[in-house]
Amino acid sequence: MAGSTTAERGERRREPSGPPPARRRLRRRHLRLIVILAVALVFLGSGTFWLLYGSDLARVERVSVSGTRVLTPGEVREIADVPVGDQMVAVDTDAIAARLRDELPRIGTVDVVRSWPHEIELNITERTPVLVVEKGGEFTEIDGEGVRYATVSRAPKGVPRLELSVRRSGTTAASLRRFGEGRLVREAVRVAREVPDAVARATRSVKVRSYDDISLELADGRAISWGSGENGAAKGRALTALLKAAPNARHFDVSVPTAPASSGS
Repeated sequence: MAGSTTAERGERRREPSGPPPARRRLRRRHLRLIVILAVALVFLGSGTFWLLYGSDLARVERVSVSGTRVLTPGEVREIADVPVGDQMVAVDTDAIAARLRDELPRIGTVDVVRSWPHEIELNITERTPVLVVEKGGEFTEIDGEGVRYATVSRAPKGVPRLELSVRRSGTTAASLRRFGEGRLVREAVRVAREVPDAVARATRSVKVRSYDDISLELADGRAISWGSGENGAAKGRALTALLKAAPNARHFDVSVPTAPASSGS
């Protein structure tokens, strides 16, 4: 038994230790592959960094402008002040967009886009006037959010005038104190946007006496009592029905849309 044990120990001593040769070769190949990939990534990263920051292959050469209607592309480019010649990746697109919105309030939205490898695109959406306020022979444009954003010498064609007839004393003063002029202007804008299209095209002015007393005057002299800006869809349907039922009437009242009325001829 002792001899057998000694022989077995000898056999075990002759067995090779560690993984088989095939496995060791596979590990060495994997290690070489990892090293090669690491070196390649270093060179690739260096090349990309050089391309973006050190070469002339990705510099700003052109600035394009789209979406302007009243503004000119030249005005937009001047305010944008895009650094032509700088690396594309270094251009601060957020700062350019903020500068355009601050300096050109007619701009509602702006998207500054890198169009690789050489162009910066300025995609503009201008505000659209819904109402205008006349003062001293000039007209302040108001958009669909109630923002007063530009003053022009001539009123835009087809845009109604806003007439604020809210007094600071008397019965309408409470409405002004409660809601403020800004809210009353937004209610007028809301009404102008919700009237039926045919009426909107014919509207000459929107008059605000209080929050609950908004009316419209049409180009042919007819008048519409709208009330507040609430329930606009129902009031629009009632007005459309009234116009068909009483085409010769001069005054229409839809302030209570469930009980519309017309009068005059």
